[in-house]
Amino acid sequence: MATLRDIKRRITGVQNTQQITKAMKMVAAARLRRAQDNIISARPYSRKITEVLSNLFAIEKNIDNPLLETRDPKRVAVFVVTSDRGLCGAFNMNVIRRTEDLVRNEYSEFYDSGNIDLYCIGKKGHDYFSKRDFNVVSSETGIFSGLKFDFVVKVNNDIKQKFLDKHYDLVLIVYNEFKSVVQQNLTVKQLLPVKPAVTENVEEINADYIYEPDKMHIINSLIPRYLNTQMWNILLESYAAELGARMTAMDMATENAKEMIRTLKINYNKVRQASITTEILEIVGGAEALKNE
Repeated sequence: MATLRDIKRRITGVQNTQQITKAMKMVAAARLRRAQDNIISARPYSRKITEVLSNLFAIEKNIDNPLLETRDPKRVAVFVVTSDRGLCGAFNMNVIRRTEDLVRNEYSEFYDSGNIDLYCIGKKGHDYFSKRDFNVVSSETGIFSGLKFDFVVKVNNDIKQKFLDKHYDLVLIVYNEFKSVVQQNLTVKQLLPVKPAVTENVEEINADYIYEPDKMHIINSLIPRYLNTQMWNILLESYAAELGARMTAMDMATENAKEMIRTLKINYNKVRQASITTEILEIVGGAEALKNE
C-alpha cells in the first residue's frame, strides 16, 4: 500500500500537470480565435474567385489550359498536412492513417512501383513517414506560427511546374478541415489538375456578365490564383482544426486531472484514517499491557 507521503507527492504532481494543461487550453483558445478570424477574412476572396471561375467554366466549353489537363496517372504526389507539436488528440494520427491507407491501398500500384511521393507540411507527418517505407521528397516545419501567403505561392509554384513538366500527373492533399472546436473533417482534395465547380445556370450568367479582354485570358489568369487560394485556405483550416483539437484535448486532460486529484484525496484520507486508527490501537494495546503488569 502506498504511504501518505507517496500519495501526497502524486497529488502535487497531478496538480502541477493540471495547471499546465489548463494554461495550454487557454493559449490554444486565444490562438484559435485569431485563426478563425483569418479564415473568415480569407473567405470573401476565395468565394468570389471560385464564383467567377465557375461562371466562366459554365460558359466557355473549349478551355485550353495545361493545369486542367487530365492525364492517365503515372506518378502521384500527396501533400500531408499535420501539426508541428502533439497534445492535440487524434488530430495527427487521423491524417497519417488516412494518408497511409490512401497510399498503400487506393494507390497501391504507384506505391509498389515507387511512383508516389509525399510532401509533408508539419513535423509530425514527416517524423512518421520518414522513418517508414515511404518516399518523402519534401518537408516543411515550423510554418504555422507565422504562416505567410508567400510560402503558399512558393509551394504551389514548385508543384505546379512539376505538373506542367509531367513529372506528376495527379496531386492530392490530405488534411483536417475545421468545422468547430470539437469537430474536424478529415478531407482528401485534388489540387491538380484543377477542377473548380461549374455553375449550372448559364443563361443567368450571360445576362449579367461582360468579360474583358476575353474569357480565356481571364481563365488563364485566375487559375493560378485559384490554386494559391485553395492551398492558403487548406493551411488556415488545418491550423484552426489543430488548435481546436488541442483545446479540446487539454480541456479533457484538465477534467481528468481534477477527477484524479479527487480520487487521490479520498485515498489519502482513507490511508490517513487507517494510520490514525492503527496508532490509537497501538496506544490502547500498550496501555492495557502496562495495566496488566
